[in-house]
Amino acid sequence: MPVQKRLLLGFLVSSTIVICIFLADHYFKLQLPVVLLFCLRWIPVVVLLCYTFNAGSLTAWILFAMLAGAVFGHDMPAIAAHLDVLSLIFLRLIKTIIAPLIFGTLVVGIAGHSDLRQTGRLGWKSIVYFELVTTIALFIGLAAINISKAGVGLKLPGTIDMKDLNVPVHQGWQEIILHIFPENIAKSIANGEILQVVVFSIIFGIAMVMVAEKYRKPMLTFANSLSEVMFKFTKVIMYVAPVAVFASIAFTVGHMGIGIVVNLLKLLATLYGALLVFMLLVLLPVCFIFRIPPGGFIRAVSEPAALAFATTSSEAALPLAMEKMEEFGVPRKIVSFVLPLGYTFNLDGTALYLSLAAVFVAQASGIDMPLGMQLLMLLTLMLTSKGVAGVSRAALVILLGTVASFGLPALPVFLLLGVDAMMDMGRTATNVIGNSLASAVIARWEKEFDAEKANNIRH
Repeated sequence: MPVQKRLLLGFLVSSTIVICIFLADHYFKLQLPVVLLFCLRWIPVVVLLCYTFNAGSLTAWILFAMLAGAVFGHDMPAIAAHLDVLSLIFLRLIKTIIAPLIFGTLVVGIAGHSDLRQTGRLGWKSIVYFELVTTIALFIGLAAINISKAGVGLKLPGTIDMKDLNVPVHQGWQEIILHIFPENIAKSIANGEILQVVVFSIIFGIAMVMVAEKYRKPMLTFANSLSEVMFKFTKVIMYVAPVAVFASIAFTVGHMGIGIVVNLLKLLATLYGALLVFMLLVLLPVCFIFRIPPGGFIRAVSEPAALAFATTSSEAALPLAMEKMEEFGVPRKIVSFVLPLGYTFNLDGTALYLSLAAVFVAQASGIDMPLGMQLLMLLTLMLTSKGVAGVSRAALVILLGTVASFGLPALPVFLLLGVDAMMDMGRTATNVIGNSLASAVIARWEKEFDAEKANNIRH
């Protein structure tokens, strides 16, 4: 048996044994020594570290960092509470990449081929696909919470400091539309307004097509060079990604603890079960329908998805996802158009979470919400979830707005905040997977998907 497989088997066996010992200690009151429990927790971590050194892939390092961070956060919460700065440094570095990368790749994709008709086709095909898939995600979330009834019978705390909710200012349809268009591109870049950067880049690329060759060529060379440098910039930053993941997970576990997780375990199980159903019953059939190799796609998306899961940031995974999907056989001009656009219109995981969370609020409040009202709420979520690109804690903004619109109390939302970090992991990873698949679907729809690259992609 190869060394990698032996180490992986050793990790699975040691993890199983350790979990059984901890369950026995908890339920049968064995009262094992604290030092022994401490050592037992770190045995699977050490075994996984050996496997990671042998595998050497970024995915393996990220998975190791997640496990090590969780154990470290549990055992040393006082230290873990100060590690968040490491993950914030990584996220800041990633954010510096996104705007120039989107600008460079989109401009080259539009002006480099001078095909404005294809740009229009990419736009309407992407929107049609996005709306169809996110609508299905909303219905799956609605079905899941109605089946599990995770909020029924939940006891709400008597007093809560509502200032922690940071209730956002309500946005009308005029503000939502205005939010799409930049008033100052430097301001849009500084605020991380991805959709505004996309709009500016598209118009800039169209303008380049309309000017003479002597003016277009220098800008095209600059944009091409910029995108290539940004991809190399991404590779450099990815070397510290495992450190950021370790710090992020350790901070979350050390800061939050596991007590709140036990209280809301049914809700967490409902969300992750629904996300799994969405992937198996929606995304997997999409792969077969559009003849996209599932195995190759999983290998391509595993690193961006793991990074998104660990950091709870779609932005952190965007540059890596663009690079991996290009390796998977999706042309850069399509990747650079579809992926950033999907960050506004194709948040599958977030859409599923919102429908689930909104009904959870009603259940926790003891309110029986009729099916007709639930469907109306779904329609509201379909519209409002498109207008918060670049808004911090966007899911919370939409959820609180929807709750207020339907006369539901905001108090149960506070309970969601207790496990929001853990729920955000799943929905963010699903967003990245869904958007990555969307780029492959549009490439196949445009008959520009490279099946040979897709089948030969390595981990």
